[in-house]
Amino acid sequence: ARLDRNRGPMATILVQDGTLRVGDVVVAGRTVGRVRALLDDRGEQVKEAGPSTPVEILGLDGVPEAGDSVNVADDEKVAKQVVEHRRQAWRKRELASTAKVSLENLMERINEGEGKELKIVLKADVQGSAEALRAALVKLSTEKVRVNVIAAAVGGVTESDVNLAKAGGAVIVGFHVRPAGKSSKLAEQEGVQIRLYDIIYDALDEVKSAMAGLLAPIKREVPLGKLEVREVFSIPKVGAVAGCMVTDGKITRRAHLRIIRDAIQVYEGKMGSLRRFKEDVGEVQQGYECGVMIAGWNELKQGDVIEAYDVVEEAAKL
Repeated sequence: ARLDRNRGPMATILVQDGTLRVGDVVVAGRTVGRVRALLDDRGEQVKEAGPSTPVEILGLDGVPEAGDSVNVADDEKVAKQVVEHRRQAWRKRELASTAKVSLENLMERINEGEGKELKIVLKADVQGSAEALRAALVKLSTEKVRVNVIAAAVGGVTESDVNLAKAGGAVIVGFHVRPAGKSSKLAEQEGVQIRLYDIIYDALDEVKSAMAGLLAPIKREVPLGKLEVREVFSIPKVGAVAGCMVTDGKITRRAHLRIIRDAIQVYEGKMGSLRRFKEDVGEVQQGYECGVMIAGWNELKQGDVIEAYDVVEEAAKL
């Protein structure tokens, strides 16, 4: 299952019994919805799917877990009641603790006789990554410290994720995603830690080091500014040049860049060139326009957000 930015939640299922038709009310784990469309293996719409037929369905109100059973319901009201009951039971089961915890203070809490369980809210760009990372994190559990992934889903880190992490005393781990909306500010206010990773082994190594109380010197990101792509120009023999407005902070010639599209990270790299009025410049401040080229990447689109940051190495403290 995945979250398509245009179509919404989409789930690939294999019909095992009976016939699934457009318009049917379906229940998949903790999600429910009416089938708006069925797509076959070639991406073409079909009206129904029989046994042993793989199809992609649109119309669910959320992204189900891989492996969830999908059932057709005769009554939409009853189906929604069943799903709501499942959601409430899941919340009661998972939200038992209200203590705040971070990777840095985990060992301190263990030494005080607390925190023998590290709770994680996991967000990833696709369902496959979420399932793989969830399984890998759980395998890190030891006799002394247990890793409990209380929620795993796809898409950017939202305010709901921050509230869930706060209620459950969890750390938010993001893989190839970024905070959406006001979730970063809410996390800062509520004392919820958000850790973002691009490489799965970095996430596993840091969690494992935190569990052992041996966090190695870490690379800390220092945000510099944000740019919004207003227009993209294709110049022969040069490539794609984005006309941008610096909406926050500043951008420098040597900054690291992260391209965000619909709260999902699509690329990370370095600056190819930074110009104002056809002249190369070292930095551009907030409120000014500039021309940006991304080294080795020409797929910028109008509306993309470019995050600029520096990387500073510092010793981790427990």
